[in-house]
Amino acid sequence: MAKEISGLTKRSENYSAWYNELVVKADLAEASDVRGCMIIKPYGYAIWEKIQHMLDAEFKKTGVQNAYFPLLIPKSFLSKEAEHVEGFAKECAVVTHYRLKSNEDHTGVVVDPDAKLEEELIIRPTSETIIWNTFRNWIHSYRDLPLLVNQWCNVMRWEMRTRLFLRTSEFLWQEGHTAHATREEAEERAKMMLKVYADFVEGQMAIPVVQGVKSETERFAGALDTYTIEAMMQDGKALQSGTSHFLGQNFGKAFNVQFLDRDNKPQYAWATSWGVSTRLMGALIMTHSDDNGLVLPPALAPVQVVIVPIFKGSEIEKFDKVLLPLKERLEKRGISVKYDNSDTKRPGFKFADYELRGMPVRLVMGGRDLAAGTVEIMRRDTLEKETVPFEGIEDRVEAVLKDMQTNIFAKAKAFRDAHIYTCDDYGEFKERIKDGGFFLCPWDGTPETEAKIKEDTQATIRCIPFGVSQDNLGADMVSGKPAVKRALIARSY
Repeated sequence: MAKEISGLTKRSENYSAWYNELVVKADLAEASDVRGCMIIKPYGYAIWEKIQHMLDAEFKKTGVQNAYFPLLIPKSFLSKEAEHVEGFAKECAVVTHYRLKSNEDHTGVVVDPDAKLEEELIIRPTSETIIWNTFRNWIHSYRDLPLLVNQWCNVMRWEMRTRLFLRTSEFLWQEGHTAHATREEAEERAKMMLKVYADFVEGQMAIPVVQGVKSETERFAGALDTYTIEAMMQDGKALQSGTSHFLGQNFGKAFNVQFLDRDNKPQYAWATSWGVSTRLMGALIMTHSDDNGLVLPPALAPVQVVIVPIFKGSEIEKFDKVLLPLKERLEKRGISVKYDNSDTKRPGFKFADYELRGMPVRLVMGGRDLAAGTVEIMRRDTLEKETVPFEGIEDRVEAVLKDMQTNIFAKAKAFRDAHIYTCDDYGEFKERIKDGGFFLCPWDGTPETEAKIKEDTQATIRCIPFGVSQDNLGADMVSGKPAVKRALIARSY
């Protein structure tokens, strides 16, 4: 039975199948009966809740407050910012009627033709339009700025090809929206929030990221600049894991959001927006997990330690007397613990199940351990086991959890760094990109060259990375024209 629990396709054989199976078998999510939409199961949602809780605290440290705005947006709002509507038009779900009625034979319901809306409503693909329409009522003077709000919500973007967590028609996210008195302040906020994302993803999720700015082709619809964090998955593909947008005055002008500055002159507000979604769950899975199942960094694991006694019949009372107080002591240290003294599953089944779910530390005590005052400790990242004295086990568990968090990040970073290449030759690039990886290549800055790369290789310019030298670039590897940037290019999800 334990083999049936794991039984995953190996990553080396079919990475896509491995991922799809793991999401379902680890009880994270499943497809719903609504096309393109997913059901996030309790274990998966518990991880998302931790992500949400931690990020929310970081946002608030920067002065951001939470609010909530409507799910439905009047169609006319999307028409007010031309680039924005063009970018999202093909992904919008449209509400046209507000009522159903029974059909003629009373066997079901149909749309009531008399209940047609005067103006269609769009299920939000993102909320810039309705939020900036609201900001017009909130902002009148420079004293009202900056205005810093965030909402945790769901959005709908009609997707043709979906994959759990990575790309679904409906997904959960947060979207921050800020208004500022000056360009400089807005740009600073956009970069600040990117750093918040990068610090969280690296520090808590243990995923190394590359920070940079998107090309004009890849930036958010309606933005002047889009900043991004790009993570590398174990198959060498990139996953855009968070974005922060400097929107200029585009939305301020589109929705006539003006304020009187310190000189009593009217000015349009400057804007940012920024967001991360349940796509982070996909990044978490694909960066760390192995052929046995999930590998979760302790910071995000819903259960950090599982304690499993191996007993016969009434012996359980002896184990409970020793292990239940241990559970309480660990919990007092802020460690989440599950004590599994159930007798309905064999120990082997339990072990396989907890490995599959990625629980960081497993403590096992059998009869001999109880007599000897020892306990077996296993860490999920390396699968290493050791038998240690029961006395002082709390300190050992804390040390292992801390070491795991560091080790998981170090392993992912070593993999990422080993698969970042500098490449100036297009023929070489076209061959090597097939095996994945991040490529730093000279680019002439034109959309024509960018489109050629995508057409030939299915790779895209992920960003112009920060911290990479932009000197002595030479020629663009595709066009032969002088390069203006060294871009990060990869295939992506």
